[in-house]
Amino acid sequence: MLSRLPASSLQSLRLSANAHSSSLLTTTVRNVSRVRYVSSNSGASSGAKSFLDSRVTLASATLFAVGSVAWYTHLYGSLPFFGEVHANSPAEEGLHPQPYPWSHNGLFDSFDHASIRRGYQVYREVCAACHSLDRIAWRNLVGVSHTADEGKALAEEVEYEDGPNDQGEMFQRPGKLSDYMPPPYPNEEAARAGNGGALPPDLSLIVKARHGGPDYIFSLLTGYVDPPAGFEIREGMNYNPYFPGNAISMARVLFDGLVEYDDGTPATTSQMAKDVTTFLNWASEPEHDERKKAGLKAVILFSALTAISLYIKRFKWSVIKSRKIIYNPPADKTHH
Repeated sequence: MLSRLPASSLQSLRLSANAHSSSLLTTTVRNVSRVRYVSSNSGASSGAKSFLDSRVTLASATLFAVGSVAWYTHLYGSLPFFGEVHANSPAEEGLHPQPYPWSHNGLFDSFDHASIRRGYQVYREVCAACHSLDRIAWRNLVGVSHTADEGKALAEEVEYEDGPNDQGEMFQRPGKLSDYMPPPYPNEEAARAGNGGALPPDLSLIVKARHGGPDYIFSLLTGYVDPPAGFEIREGMNYNPYFPGNAISMARVLFDGLVEYDDGTPATTSQMAKDVTTFLNWASEPEHDERKKAGLKAVILFSALTAISLYIKRFKWSVIKSRKIIYNPPADKTHH
């Protein structure tokens, strides 16, 4: 049939076939280039996604954010987008105490036990007239500031109500080491009546219960000054810039030479404030020294166990991790 067609028709068919093949080639090239472009974009996007999803990136971003917040807080004291986060305003909180170099602040430092003994003397002769120490028993002093015989002697100076006896009556007996230190008032109403309506707080946990801890207690005891001009103080109140509101019902109680220390230490106001603050800090956490000692032992023990575990792990797995696996395919015996 093709032989019967004229030459012009054959030429037109040949041209149309060439054009069709060239169009197919162009389309194929475009599709290939498009596929290559899409594959390159997908590779770049997958690489960026894997980088963003990696744990190192997330950890770095978290550390950067936390560090920035901590540094800003260290410089300016608070974050601008949180506003007032305390219950009291800065004016109501009182003057912030400055930090003092307490002998027990270090990670490996313990309480000054001589200071604890002197501080107990200040508490007993000055503070115990109004403030209780409900959570401390006489036995807690043994081995810390007093011997067992001294603790028994101190406890026996106080009469405790006990009973009932065989006749069903209550009786008075000398104190024992297991007894807790007696409160100055029998109840809260009597405490308020004896202090002009103000309730003296219990001092067992006073260091932990106050912002600033021992720095606040020391600053409060030594911070009594005359009120500035224009500051009105009600009758029966005393000006202290460290107390919230700057007006406190407790008058100044520490003066030079108020007590006479057994070890001959000069009883200045700052020395007595330092000693009684140390004693109250110990009363807030009597386990302080033992806790640090146990923590140091735990750090040494777990560090040694970690080192031994890492060594054993490397020793046991070194053979497996360093071995070579070689595959020798079987010889083809069908062709000779």
